[in-house]
Amino acid sequence: MGHRLSKIYTRTGDKGTTGLGDGARVDKDHPRIEAGGAVDELNSVLGVLLAEELPQDIRTILGDIQHELFDLGGELSVPGRARLTESPVTQLENILDKLNAELGPLKEFVLPGGTRAAALCHLARTVCRRAERRVVTLGKTEAVNPVVVKYLNRLSDLLFVIARTLNRRAGQADVLWRPGKNK
Repeated sequence: MGHRLSKIYTRTGDKGTTGLGDGARVDKDHPRIEAGGAVDELNSVLGVLLAEELPQDIRTILGDIQHELFDLGGELSVPGRARLTESPVTQLENILDKLNAELGPLKEFVLPGGTRAAALCHLARTVCRRAERRVVTLGKTEAVNPVVVKYLNRLSDLLFVIARTLNRRAGQADVLWRPGKNK
């Protein structure tokens, strides 16, 4: 691969616009930029999570997801592009089923917390939900590959299960919500 960025700053965004993958310029707060930015933020949070000590299977899963998210961001950067297929959604579902089988059934709501890695995974889950909302917003005014919403929805579920898995494997109980605790 050749050099993609020979210069980091271009000054082309100094007036509040940015370029899409097809060369079009849009405002930096355009719904397409908001959606892609939320996916980028999710990928960054996963990078922070990957800086933690993690079981190898979880590390591999999250690393693969980072690559998929970069592809997804590329898809969002070009209006009309639809490359994401059902296959990655099915892969997430298979991983979800496998990891969830290791966990006990939930009888209470789980609060973000436990180990640092689990808490970071919960943070990634909430950023994933925001990315999903931004893509839904974009889809109200422009065509969006419906698989993107499905993927992000499934991914947020997987991140919840991974957080619980990280706590369990570390010998840490889930932090359970206690309604009315402070009344």
